[in-house]
Parts: sequence; C-alpha cells; structure tokens
Amino acid sequence: MRDRLELPIEFDAQIQAYRYTQPVNSFPTVNVTEGELLALLVAQRALEQYRGTPFHRQLAVAFEKLAGGLKDRISFSPADELRAVSFKNIGLGKTDLAVFNALSGAVLRQNVVAFAYRKPGDAKKSPRRVRPYHLANRENLWYLIGFDLERNALRTFALPRIADVLLARDTFIRPADFSPEKFFANALGVLGGTGDWRVVIRFTAAVAGRVSEREWHESQEMIELPRGGLELRLRLGALNEIEQWVLGWGAAAEVVSPAELRANIRKTAAMLAKTYRA
Repeated sequence: MRDRLELPIEFDAQIQAYRYTQPVNSFPTVNVTEGELLALLVAQRALEQYRGTPFHRQLAVAFEKLAGGLKDRISFSPADELRAVSFKNIGLGKTDLAVFNALSGAVLRQNVVAFAYRKPGDAKKSPRRVRPYHLANRENLWYLIGFDLERNALRTFALPRIADVLLARDTFIRPADFSPEKFFANALGVLGGTGDWRVVIRFTAAVAGRVSEREWHESQEMIELPRGGLELRLRLGALNEIEQWVLGWGAAAEVVSPAELRANIRKTAAMLAKTYRA
C-alpha cells in the first residue's frame, strides 16, 4: 500500500500494526497501464453511440466511477487524445424507456408479461402473453426473446413494436437449456429458423476485400477465387435475412446455392428492373 499505492502508511511499534500517518480522503483502487488508459478513453468516446438508449446513464456512471479513481494520479484530456477516434452506427433503434424497463424487470424476476405487438406489415397491434427469457441487442435494435403462451413457441419481438406492457403475477422458470447463443446460432442477424440451408455466395474482386475483413456468421468459410474473387459459405436456419443482405451488395454478389435463394434473388431483381425501367 505504501510503495505501490503511495499511501501514507507506517508501522507503529507501540500497537504492533500499520497505521495511516495522516487522513486519507480517497483510496486509489485502480492501477492502469498506458494501454489500459487509452482503452478507457476509447470507452468514453464509445458511450456516445448509446446516447438516448436505456443503458447510456448506467454506462456513464460506471465510467465516472472508474475515472474518479485516477483523478489524483493521471492528468489527461480526452478531447485531445481521441481526436482521431470516433464511432458511428447507422440506423440506431428507437426504444421506449418505459417499455425497456418493464421488460428488463420481467426478465430478471421471471414474470409473465402481456403487451400489444404490431408485426411488420400489420396495421393493428395484437395482444400477446409471453414468458420473457432474454433481451438482446442485435444490429443496433433491442429484441425480446420469449415463449409465446398462445402460440406455444419461442418468438422474437422487436421492442419498438411493443406497447402497453403489463406485468402479470404469474411467474415461470426459464428452461435450463435456453441460451441466447444457441437461439441465434443459425441466424445471420436476428431471425433464425428450423431449416438447414447451405448458402454459397460469390463476390467479385471489387468487394472481396471488404467481405473478408469481417466475421458475418460463426459458420462462415471463405475461399479465395481466381482473379481476386471470393466465395462465402454459410449454414443458416432461414433465408429471409441473407436475401436482404445479398441484395445490399448489388451486382457484386451472386448466389450459387441454394436454388431457392437464387430464385428469390432473381424474382426481386426482375421487380427492381420493372420499377427502375426508363
């Protein structure tokens, strides 16, 4: 404590123990290296991407506690040190704080919840009774994974489509074999399925580098092709999300298999051609 933390402590022979020689107003509980300090500064900048979301205040308080333990030992200016570091997420999801708090409490206490839910494309909301298992942030949007009691199956609910949350007195026990990793294992993003699709996509040399720089799915395999192209292989439970993802690459991506996905892309391409016909 004296040598490493520089606290005013000495051995008192009269009491046969160590004691403080002067009042100690703060106790330095954190020792950091230069690299750890930089990581802490980056974390502070990263907080900005959570502004307006339910976790921003909690993250900010946690950062202030960590930084507070260093104020008498290290002097720095985040604005000066991190001018070259920034974060930007496109399409951050909008979440009602009251809905988020109600559902997070129900997940922790394992309370059944009732709410109104509007599926994509539906004009009206429909009532749901759900055992809430888990809250997940996927692709910048919050989702609730829960067991729909009326449909007798696990379902994924986007929080911006949930309203009028009511906590029931009924409680439940979350299945021991449930895990979010297992639930999302065969999904590209959010929507999994019961299928077993072996997806093969070929990319031109113009975008091959961008594709190879990221991990898109746990099952991915990448094979370099002649002339700089790239072949990406995935194993998924459903095709909806991968279809939208492939279309985002435009003519730089070609679906090789399965035939069902290739047919869907062909159909969408024909509709696009019709829409943009001069």
